Amino acid sequence: MPVKVLAFAGSPRRHGNSETLLDWTLASMAEEPDVTIEKVPLTEANINPCRGCNACEKLNKCIQRDGMDTYHDKIVEADCIVLSSPIFCMGLASQVKALVDRAQVFRSRKYVLKLPVVPPERIGKRMGVFLATAGQKWPHVFDAAVPSVKCFYHVIDIKDADISYLMVNGVDETGAVERHPTARSDATKLGKAVITEIKKRLGTGAQG
Repeated sequence: MPVKVLAFAGSPRRHGNSETLLDWTLASMAEEPDVTIEKVPLTEANINPCRGCNACEKLNKCIQRDGMDTYHDKIVEADCIVLSSPIFCMGLASQVKALVDRAQVFRSRKYVLKLPVVPPERIGKRMGVFLATAGQKWPHVFDAAVPSVKCFYHVIDIKDADISYLMVNGVDETGAVERHPTARSDATKLGKAVITEIKKRLGTGAQG
């Protein structure tokens, strides 16, 4: 049974630094046997912002009909969910934040309706990956984004301990990440390590 990877490219600018980091990670995952990957550019996903209406607390679904109708089920079904985002004004890009906020439906299901998000037998077997790039060199430039990322993964039943991070700062202009001394190798190692761990959890073995 293949490992299902669902990846969201979160930048409003296609093929920039954060998406390049994502592509390196996904390429290394794809080299492993029995891995299927779906990459979703959020600029093309038609995911509207959350309205904050809390209708999902009663309906167990969002009242909006948009791209989230498709990605809701794919988020539940995936073994690994990868988010990539540039850092804008010390936080997630708005396209990524819209996805995170629309995960409110999972929060309502889990904590208000007391219903499962994923089947019990899949708890602890899924993993998340957060990839980010920032132009600033400040060591704290990613600090505001991480709590939102953790919240997203938490409501879809991926624990903090099961989230991997690769965050590269000091890469501002287009293509700067390609000149970073370790970004590509770090992304490659991360992709392989995550797939190896997921296969171990699923009982499919390191070789698929």
